[in-house]
This record gives sequence, C-alpha cells and structure tokens, in this order.
Amino acid sequence: MSDSVQTRPLRVAIVGAGPAGIYAADALMKSDAASDGGISIDLFERMPAPFGLIRYGVAPDHPRIKGIITALHKVLDKPSVRLLGNIDYGSDITLEDLHNFYDAVIFSTGANADRALNIPGIELDGSYGAADFVSWYDGHPDVPRTWPLEAEKVAVLGVGNVALDIARVLAKTGDELLPTEIPANVYEGLKANKAVEVHVFGRRGPAQAKFTPLELRELDHSPTIEVIVDPEDIDYDEGSEQARRNSKQVDMVANTLQDWAIRDVGNRPHKLFLHFFESPTEVLGEDGKVVGLRTERTQLDGTGNVKGTGKFNDWDVQAVYRAVGYLSQNIAKLPFDEQAGTVPNEAGRVIADDTAEGNDRFMPATYVTGWIKRGPVGLIGHTKGDANETVANLLEDRSGFAEPANPSEDAIIDFLEGKQVPYTTWQGWYRLDAHERSLGEPEGRERIKVVERHEMVAASEPDKARNR
Repeated sequence: MSDSVQTRPLRVAIVGAGPAGIYAADALMKSDAASDGGISIDLFERMPAPFGLIRYGVAPDHPRIKGIITALHKVLDKPSVRLLGNIDYGSDITLEDLHNFYDAVIFSTGANADRALNIPGIELDGSYGAADFVSWYDGHPDVPRTWPLEAEKVAVLGVGNVALDIARVLAKTGDELLPTEIPANVYEGLKANKAVEVHVFGRRGPAQAKFTPLELRELDHSPTIEVIVDPEDIDYDEGSEQARRNSKQVDMVANTLQDWAIRDVGNRPHKLFLHFFESPTEVLGEDGKVVGLRTERTQLDGTGNVKGTGKFNDWDVQAVYRAVGYLSQNIAKLPFDEQAGTVPNEAGRVIADDTAEGNDRFMPATYVTGWIKRGPVGLIGHTKGDANETVANLLEDRSGFAEPANPSEDAIIDFLEGKQVPYTTWQGWYRLDAHERSLGEPEGRERIKVVERHEMVAASEPDKARNR
C-alpha cells in the first residue's frame, strides 16, 4: 500500500450482509486499524434487506434466534459501515469493479442451496429440498408464492435443526403461525396444509442427532403436535455413551428423547414421529409421484457409527423433504470446490494456485468468511471466530495491497447510479422495517414480511443523496 493510503481510511467491501458479513465488519471496526487510519466498509447484499440467514433461513416461530438481529443492527448503525442492498454480484458489480473501488474484498455469501441426496426416486414429484421450503415459508422474494401441501403423511430426512424446523412448520396449523411475521401467501398455504403425520428419519441413533436441546424441546410445546419416539429406537453403544459423557448437549438431547419414548401417547391431532436407525434408501413412486419411502434398518457398531441390517421398511408418505445439509454456490471469478461447497482458502485467504509458494498462492486482497469459507456447519455464533481469523489475516496483508483506482466513498455510488442499479440503503431498511411493522400493527402482530422484491425496494425508498 502506498504512503498516500495512510491519509485515508482502509476501504473494504464485504459481499453478503448476513451474520458472517456483519461480524466481519464488526471485527474490522474493533481492530487497531480502525483507530490507526480509520476503516470504511461497504456491505453489498443481493436482497433489498440485510440479515441474510436470520431473515430468510430461520423459522418464523423462532423469535429468540431472530433476536440476534438486535446485535447485528448495532453494527450496521455505525457511521463507518454502509449497506448497499439489492445488488447482484456478478451482474451489477464484478470482482474487478470491487478491486477498483476497495483495498480488499471479503466474500460472506453463505449457503442457500440443498445438498444432494443420491438415492433412487429423489427426483419424483413430491420430493423437495429443505432450502426451497424454508425460502418459501420465510417469504424469500425469488421463490414461488405457493407451495404444494396436499400430502397427509410427510417424511423429513435428516436430524438437524433445519429438519426440526421443517417438521414443526408442517405439523403446526396455519393459525398457530399466524401471530408470526409470515406473509399472507404463506399463511394461506399453511392454513390449507393437509399434513396430519410427519415422520423425521435419522440413519443413526439418539446420541448422534444434531438437534440442539432447546430446539428439540420446542417441538413439544405446540398444543396440536404429539411428538412420538419408539422405545426400540433408544439405543447406545460405547461410542454413543462416550459422546454423552463428552457433551452436555448430546446428553440433554438423549434424555429428552428417552423421556418421550417411555410416556403414553396423547391425543393431540397432529403426530410427529422421530425415527432413528432408519437409513433412507429409495423414494417410492407411482405415475411420477411420491407414494412412499423405503429405509434400511441400521444398528450401532460400537463406535457410534452404524451398519445396515439388511431389513427394509416401507413408509406410507406422499411427500419427502430432504434436510441433509446446505450447499454454497459458485462465486463468479473465484475458485470453487464443488465437493466441499466452499471457496478454497487458507484461514480466509482465497487460494488461487495451490502449487505456488508464499503469497503467490493467494488471490490478491480477496478473502472469505462464514459458510462459504468452512461449509454450512455450526451455529450462527461460530461465524464470529471465522470473521476474526479472516480479518486478522486481511489486516496482516494490508501493507501489500495495491492502491485502488477510485477509493473514495462517492465513487461506488457514482458507479451504481451510472448503471441505474436500484440499490437500497441502511436508511432504506429503517423505512422497510417501519412499513412491515405498520402492516402487522392492525392485526396485533410485530410485523408482516413484505415478499415482492419491487415492493421491498419501493418501501425502502432508496435515497440517492450519498447518505447511508
């Protein structure tokens, strides 16, 4: 970095304004560099609104998790951070453009696609990915406004929190979810939902489930959902017992499942079954539609892993939702590991040439953080550690950054306005937020989420006067 750079703030672009991107902005602002010469950060977001996964990936009946927005809000309120929303990286702005305006670029684009499950029949009508369904009930502007909810019996494949969210939303009534922020189209869809049985399948045992204890217990809070666990599915080997001893959370989950397995089944109208030791092997079809699920019974092998028994079970279901993990999508002009679903990196530095040595291995001034860096694992809070590591390396590298051609804060605004990109701003989010709250107020609801992109942009009334 030339001496002239010392007289201006370090300019950093962050692509993706979800938790990972906002945590990276926070880490930058708390660094020594912020006091040395100042930091100037622009967060680019594809949606007209910020918060990423919190807004479009968390079930609407989880206000506790959505409370994380309060902390993220404080970061975006800082004067050295600017939000530029409704901007599509790759078309509205390119990597070359970003390096033209900024000293460094951090990608925090997350993971919003479904990981594949390669079993026969997975492509049948009535077989769905978790990410698509979550996007629908969370009012994502880029997905269809309707969802087919004709199945009376539904299978959910996976034993993580996303699987629990899907099972719970499918098993609840539309009226139970009406007090949340769901838009009218989602309420109408859920109100017409015909599901009365939801079956959740895991190929391993209770000690290997990836639920968090609180999320699991919340299943039992609904007055309409009877949670059922088969006593035969409560089994532990030495590896499982070790997992329980090593983790309080694993032990809490196992204890909750045990308690449910020994209680009498009640009479709540919707049944939600949690099945363990059932490995999905085929989605059964007829005339191109789902008519069942075939699983192989498994058993523990002593280490906490399982092996097949050769015994198969057929389940009468008319829809299958796979919740077997999210997958990040390729980012234009960046290398991508299709298998891992991540951008190859070393502690956040993007690797351009793995055969080179030293700094020649890395793309200049280009970094990743969050799920695009390490894959879609861990809770939202884990992204803080990712951000701290990436930012530390960015700041370590800054003396070698090339001087951008147009580093002034106005230059990027001139560029976007020159291309007539209808960008939104942080002040625009305040207006959209107030609008959504005003929609909910007559019904006694905190907010009603706006779905249509053009309506979000209109409600944001993006100001083009070089302000935030």
